[in-house]
Amino acid sequence: MNVLYVNHTAEVSGAERSLLTLLEGLPSGVEARVASPRGSLSDAVEALDIPTVRIPGTAGSLRLHPVHTPRAVGELCVAAAATRFAARRYRPDVIHANSIRAGIVLGLGRLAPPTVVHVRDCLPPGPVANATMRLIAGTATTVVANSEYTARAVRVAAPGARVEVIHSPVDLEDWDPGRIDRTWARSRLGAAGQRRLVLGVVAQLTPWKGQDTAIKALEMVCDEGIDAELLLIGSAKFVARATRYDNEAYAASLRQVVADARLEDRVSWMGEREDVPELVRALDILLLPSWEEPFGRALIEAMALGVPVIATNVGGPAEIVEDGREGYLLPPREPRAWALAISRLANDSELAQRMGRAGRQRVEAAFTVGHHVAAMVDVYERALALPGAARAR
Repeated sequence: MNVLYVNHTAEVSGAERSLLTLLEGLPSGVEARVASPRGSLSDAVEALDIPTVRIPGTAGSLRLHPVHTPRAVGELCVAAAATRFAARRYRPDVIHANSIRAGIVLGLGRLAPPTVVHVRDCLPPGPVANATMRLIAGTATTVVANSEYTARAVRVAAPGARVEVIHSPVDLEDWDPGRIDRTWARSRLGAAGQRRLVLGVVAQLTPWKGQDTAIKALEMVCDEGIDAELLLIGSAKFVARATRYDNEAYAASLRQVVADARLEDRVSWMGEREDVPELVRALDILLLPSWEEPFGRALIEAMALGVPVIATNVGGPAEIVEDGREGYLLPPREPRAWALAISRLANDSELAQRMGRAGRQRVEAAFTVGHHVAAMVDVYERALALPGAARAR
């Protein structure tokens, strides 16, 4: 089976990390090729000895704007033409779009099925979101959602979509607490790892990820006398003018929040890192304070390392974490509630350790690479078995 994977950006974020994990785990009977803009993703794919095809990317926002919307549509149409050319040249059995924008590319290109579109985000409600999902549902053979929460959003916008849910995976070897000594991981942080309690957020710097809530919770915890610090792992990756949020302005506002709270010596800006497993292993608690989280890849990575987690109760995390077992689920934008949960774990090391062990067990049971790959290959095979699939190829 030949599969052409399509990605709309060269940046490597959560969706791209999941794609790379899938590609690395594919069985020998699946031949992969990746179409994406030239950049970090294509470099990582080529490092896996998987061939790549260059297509134009798009950073256009999926919201109406008199300037940005026409430009985004133009970029998507150009990418669609390039993807259609690649499909005709390489004649894949299945085309797998790795994002909503990549799914739009397939829809605009009117590429012959079987096509699989991976939906990893929940678009803001509105006419653009509904039109986008209707386009994807009307042109894709199968829509794969990364959580039941995401799937519900797809079905609301496009009731006729054929949707299957496949949770994202974590590599249990890369994220193995036995592979990374925690004392060593903490020591390599240097000045950033000297406090008694080390908290962390692993996410791009963008408003909906809620790093401001984590900072305010840190301030409250410190006011209670707990010697804590916070690692912000990630950067403002998507900074084009058409992007939904002004992420650079948000990053600047976070620094101001830190300065106003006089937490400069307790907040470390780690930026983009290649050693995220080592950084997460050094944490006492991982925080995921997003307004809304379609899935929560950072959660399963931390849980695999035996780190207790505190996550938003809006979105996919409720499908990952049982409140009170592997960690806590809390409402976003309520730093007082987050501070209370942090204090509870900080003052009960036995509870924190028990949650960490439960997290590893949960990941081993439900979020392995093998389970994810097998589920994806099953989707491809069912798509190929549908009436008309052979004629389309």
